[in-house]
Amino acid sequence: MNILDDFIQINPNGIYCKYGDFYLDPQQPVKTAVISHAHADHAISGNKDVYCTQATREFMHLRYHRSAAQVFNIAGYNQPFMIKDVKLTFVSAGHMLGSAMVLMEYQGSSYLYTGDYKLQPDATCEPIEWVNADVLITESTFADPNIIHPDPIEEIKKLNGIKSNILLGAYGLGKSQRLVRMINDHSPQKKVLIHHRIMPINQIYERAGFTLGKHQLYGRKLMKAQEEFVYIVPPFTFNSYIKATGVKRLFASGWKNLQVNREDTLFISDHADWNDILEAIKEVNPKQVWTLHGNGTHLKAYLNNKIFVKLLN
Repeated sequence: MNILDDFIQINPNGIYCKYGDFYLDPQQPVKTAVISHAHADHAISGNKDVYCTQATREFMHLRYHRSAAQVFNIAGYNQPFMIKDVKLTFVSAGHMLGSAMVLMEYQGSSYLYTGDYKLQPDATCEPIEWVNADVLITESTFADPNIIHPDPIEEIKKLNGIKSNILLGAYGLGKSQRLVRMINDHSPQKKVLIHHRIMPINQIYERAGFTLGKHQLYGRKLMKAQEEFVYIVPPFTFNSYIKATGVKRLFASGWKNLQVNREDTLFISDHADWNDILEAIKEVNPKQVWTLHGNGTHLKAYLNNKIFVKLLN
């Protein structure tokens, strides 16, 4: 086994694997892109050849239309494919519908790029799967021992104590669908209304076999009555309704900069927290950990040379 220190490198276009001449979730359009999931900070338009899951392709088409990619190469979970001399396999990441970790095998060594992932149960996407790898390349968005995500079910149950109509801000892709399902499961007396920008995303989920539960398109007349409506809107709409009357404004996020305060925030995250990252290391059993998308210094100090940790950014 020979772990290549330069197997992936960061350049202005993003995360580059020179041994296969491809990028992982590039930040600028490139010739060959392997895309872990459809959130806009990982899936941009304008790439030539894109490798991704079927759901990721559908979301990219919805957002970018004809500029989504020149050619889509679709692979299911656990179905290996080759890019040049590198063998790649998508493994379910549990982050959102169609999200994938990317297992890369080359010259007898294996490298697992997590993309974004979560361990919390979520009825609106495939659960996370684990594979062993020599190198775990993990996102470290919340790689801080002070960040432990609360129970999402307890968070959603906060809605039960609010009798007025609710304006609930959330990212349209992934988070909103999870919220619809959770409200149906844990606050069934609420009536869920959906912003028109979010509804086509919901339809992709339903077509993929993920039932979200009762919801309907928002209509202005509906919310004039106080009938425990929860109107789910994307962030730009939430911010434009700053002076809305007759509603309780809440935002659902795991990000500190989006959390208003404990009364006005549902702390529901779609990322791994500190304990989840430690669990990932245990499950993958790597010889090295490389960190991306966040601060890896806490992890490096915690592992204290028991496992070699490299900070990629």
